[in-house]
Amino acid sequence: MNRPGNPARPWGVPPHADTDLRLPLPLPQNLERDPQKLEVALLERIKELNCMYGMAILAERYSDSIEDFLQSLVNILPPSWQYPDITCARIMFRGQTYKSRDFRASRWRQSARIAMYGEHAGEVEVFYKQERPAHDEGPFLKEERLLLDAVAEQIGKIAARIASERELRELNRQLTVEREALHEANLALRAIMARIEEEKLDISRSIQANVDKAIMPVLHAMALELPEGSRKYVDILRSSLVEITSPFINRLSREALSLTPTEIRICDLIRGGMRTKEIAQIQGISEATVNRHREHIRRKLGLVNREVNLAAFLQSGEWSRQAPRL
Repeated sequence: MNRPGNPARPWGVPPHADTDLRLPLPLPQNLERDPQKLEVALLERIKELNCMYGMAILAERYSDSIEDFLQSLVNILPPSWQYPDITCARIMFRGQTYKSRDFRASRWRQSARIAMYGEHAGEVEVFYKQERPAHDEGPFLKEERLLLDAVAEQIGKIAARIASERELRELNRQLTVEREALHEANLALRAIMARIEEEKLDISRSIQANVDKAIMPVLHAMALELPEGSRKYVDILRSSLVEITSPFINRLSREALSLTPTEIRICDLIRGGMRTKEIAQIQGISEATVNRHREHIRRKLGLVNREVNLAAFLQSGEWSRQAPRL
């Protein structure tokens, strides 16, 4: 049983279809005295209801195409008028025209203005192809006038809704495209930044290598030749060079690049799993010298007072990325 204020929805009408439908006025009370006229009036009302609910179904079916909606709608209008066999319809909306089957304009015409967003957007027309007896509005009934006005009003509302949904879909599509483009741009930017960082690292390593291999030995030789009182200037120069180049290189790169060629060779042998005795034999030096080199290597790599195995460190991926090559 239906609750009060919630009339039953006719069969076939979508539950969320537009039901703001203005229907014709109630039947005149004097028709109760004439059963034949009452039957005719009721049949006309049924046709009007079919038209409005059919319009709601079409609005649901063609919710994404105003063109398909209007073309389908114009074909269900003629059966809702008093003389459907000689009735045809035309809808003109925003420069487009939609006609019912076997359309032919005539002087027996009824029309209603279509408004969208408060502005004139078109017109819906109904024609009789043949003359018929005069009624309330030429050959047309006043109920047909009310029905046509209701149809025109609903066309404006439905068209506005379809247009809004279409604009929303287009906006979402554009946002999706822009989001994907932004994602691609971010990926490209990350790749560029990574390449820049890699090039900066290469440059910093080159700078440090040049300083350590070309300049520092000269400064060391100069310090040996200068009187002890003048060596402080060499130390100042050496410190200045270190300070200048320090922003360009990371700690591990600096430590790795500070190794001497002999220490680099010993690092490779240690990484290969050789022990002190084997390294001494290969290098032609004493085991004590190898141990001193190991101590220097641990100091330069920042491993002093750390419980880190030198061989394990040299075999790690971190060292492999930073280790200089002879």
